[in-house]
Order: sequence, then C-alpha cells, then structure tokens
Amino acid sequence: MMTSRRHFLKNTGLAALALPFIQFDSSKDWSIRSLKYSSAEGDAYWAQVRKQFPLKEGQTYFNNGTMGPTPGYVLDKMIHHMIHYNTEAATIDYKDGSGPELLSGYFPYVELREKLGRIVNCDYKELSLTQNATIGMNLVGQGLDLKAGDELINTNQEHGGGFGVWQLLAKRKGCIYKQAIMPEPANDPQAIIDAIFKQVTPKTKVIAVPHIISGYGTVMPVKAICTEAKRRGIFTVLDGAQCVGHVKVDVKTIGCDAYYSSLHKWLLAPPGSGLLYINKNVVGNIWSTIASYNWDNQDDHGFRLMQHGTGSPYQMTGYEAAVDFYNTIGEERWLARIHELGSYLRNGLKQLPHVTIHSSTNESMAAGITTYAVKGISGPDLQKTMWERERLQPRSVGENLLRHSVHIYNSKTEIDKALNLIAQLG
Repeated sequence: MMTSRRHFLKNTGLAALALPFIQFDSSKDWSIRSLKYSSAEGDAYWAQVRKQFPLKEGQTYFNNGTMGPTPGYVLDKMIHHMIHYNTEAATIDYKDGSGPELLSGYFPYVELREKLGRIVNCDYKELSLTQNATIGMNLVGQGLDLKAGDELINTNQEHGGGFGVWQLLAKRKGCIYKQAIMPEPANDPQAIIDAIFKQVTPKTKVIAVPHIISGYGTVMPVKAICTEAKRRGIFTVLDGAQCVGHVKVDVKTIGCDAYYSSLHKWLLAPPGSGLLYINKNVVGNIWSTIASYNWDNQDDHGFRLMQHGTGSPYQMTGYEAAVDFYNTIGEERWLARIHELGSYLRNGLKQLPHVTIHSSTNESMAAGITTYAVKGISGPDLQKTMWERERLQPRSVGENLLRHSVHIYNSKTEIDKALNLIAQLG
C-alpha cells in the first residue's frame, strides 16, 4: 500500500511539473494564411496577431527585452520537424542524402541567410548564423588582430554580454579598455556622440557600442558614430541584441564594420537564433574563432565564421519560420506597431507626477523599451505588485527601476492596466 502511494505521489508530482510544458496545442491550425490575406486594420488586425501566440489569457507579458514569446506558427514548425526526423531517423539517415540535415552546424543555410540579408540589407555571404549576440561579439573580438596598447571603447551602459570580450582582450593581450559615460536620460544625439569621441585617441582601434541600450531602450545615433569612426580609421562593432525586429536595421546605411544581434528577442525566434554581419571589405582580416570543415572558406566568409559542429536542426527550422512570420506581417507595419505602443506607454507615464522616466523621451531615440521609476516603491516591489494585482509582467532592472517592453502581441488595453495601477500608487 505504501509503495503504491509513493508511486502515485511520484507520478503525480512529475505530472504537475510537466503541466506548464503541455499547454501548446499542436493540433490547432497555426497557419499564418489569415494574417497574410487579412483585410482587417488597426486594433482588429492586431487582435488577429495576438491569437498567433499561445500565451495564457489573463496574463500580460511585458519583458520582450529579455526573451520574446515564440509564435504558435514557429513552434508548430519546430515540433513537426522534431517528430519527423526522430520518427524517420533510419529512413532518412544518409541513404537519400538528407541525413546531414540532422546536423545543423555544418551547413550554410543560404536561403535563410538570404532572407536575413534582405532584412538588414547585406549580401548573405556577409552574414553568419550564430546562437546569440554574445557569440557574435566574441567571433568579432577574438578574430581581430589586436595588440598591447590598442584602445577599445565601450559605454558605461553595456549589457553584460556587450563588454566581456573587450575586457578579456585587455587582460589577455594588454589592450586598453575604456568606457564612454552615457547621459541619462539621453535625449540629445550629439551628447552621446561627444561622450564617445571624448575617449578617442590615436591609439583607439575599436569602438563597440549598442545600437539600442538594453537597460534604457535608448536608440543610439549609430550612423553618425560610425561615419566619424570611419573617418578616423577606427573599426566599429554594434551590439544589436535589442534591434532586429524592433527598429529598422540597415547595416549599409549605418556604415558599421560589424553588427550582431539576438533574434530570440524582438524577431520572436526560438532561443539560439542570432546573426553576425561583417562587412565584406574587412571580413578577410577576421580570423575564424571556431575551426571546422570550412574554417578557411574564402568565398563565403559568413559561412566560414559560423562553423560550430553539431547543432539543433529543429531550432534552425524555427528560426526560418520566425523570419517568415515577420515578413508575413511586414516590416513597416511590425516596427510601427512597436513604436506606437512604446509611445503610448511613455505618454501615459508623463502624466503621472510620481513617475520618473529614465529612458529617452525623444521619440526619435525611443521604441519599445521604457525604463522608469515610481516614487516610494522599489523596482522589485513594483514588479511584484504589477503581477499580484493585474498579472502584468515587466522586469525590474535595478533597485528602483522597472524596464517595460511592449510588442505586437500587446494591446493598449494592457498598457492602460499598467498605467492605472501605477496611478494608484501615487
């Protein structure tokens, strides 16, 4: 009897742990045909978009700056791929030539890179598929020929994944690591440019700064920074972890030497979906960091740099599906909706005298991330209060700050809930 009871408790305990992972309905039609051919406009259209996400009703996710929820269409593609290749392993293998598709880390994925190239405006051979922004940063930093005394410039508002390799190179190679002090809040692009170039000397070899500052959501004047850096012969690396699928990214117009991003955030791709761009005019000077079959490929440098051995083909299927989801809605409509919701939140916060906005309120330097403080309540307590009272989930990013991200699956009604709750705390 006791053994049976233990067995029951063990199994029910495991079942309880599994419950959060069995909510996705793979039998549902997650097709994006309805979005592609929809004639709906305004809020009616975005209500259709919201149905593409298997998010729980009654809960609001406001933390896209950390991780974007994956659309049902993308999850469905991944699940079907996973089941097919595991069910048909013996059938597929190498006998019909598709066996290598089980090993994602050895292949060029030209079609996916071409799609991404159209989004960020570059040739696919200038793009590498990476796991995330941190990997991209390291492929650039570790691949550069730097020596003792070379100066490397970051800002004081880097994400933790945005400064690591530059500090490592300072310790390992004797490079000089410097940080430009960013204004807070930042509302004047020239103040940012001046702060960065105040640190520049004849020894400066690299300027590595965010396109969007992760903590505050500030959209940096990257084109002006890269133009001036190029005039001085300085290599530019942009941290675009928060950017692709959030703001317009045109690497050729920006004029940077290298650009990396994490697409599990604003493009809503599955975790492990990153990209790295390196301009074709400089990529030949970047050493391969991870060496595999094609480590010295001089025709396709993007492929050369993305060698990493066996990876997940299911994730790559999801990556491409996320790009297709983005393209179905359309870049202009997608990006405009994010900015519309971000502006709506900021305008509401400006009406509350007990709120201090730490993000830019210059709308040309802002998008979907707004960071703010509410007088008399800490950031962690504000996050907790929002969840307990209204099931709203932004993210505390400091002792007194809350970072509030909005995306296409959010609504003005959800933002109003947050604003009404904050008003009650005054």
